[in-house]
Amino acid sequence: MVDKIYGSMGDLKIGKYVIIEDVPCRVVSIDKSKPGKHGAAKMNVVAIGLFDNTKRSIMKPSDGDVEIPIIERKRAQIVAVTGNSAQLMDLSSYETFEVEVPDDMKASMEAGREIEYMETMGRKLLLRMRGEE
Repeated sequence: MVDKIYGSMGDLKIGKYVIIEDVPCRVVSIDKSKPGKHGAAKMNVVAIGLFDNTKRSIMKPSDGDVEIPIIERKRAQIVAVTGNSAQLMDLSSYETFEVEVPDDMKASMEAGREIEYMETMGRKLLLRMRGEE
């Protein structure tokens, strides 16, 4: 399975995803400098890691290559909740797996409910409960 593709720095937008230091991140700000007399415009991209919430930045020319993670959004059913982790069953492949539950979702985690999650680079991240907007 391919975990990432290559794109251009100039194609990045706020809210999109990028890989910085081998960590998938969501872009939160982009600063672009004007091209100088002897060079291309530089871009400074600040992004927050999806799994560790750490701020990272990358600076490259606007035509420079950048890695973009392939992110799949999926649905699962909660099978069991134990402490800080939950056992989920994917609703399309029926595989079961364990994932850590974020603090803000612990109150609404109960067996039998549907949940949305994203999978990228071999890791899974819970997004939101189904039926809640």
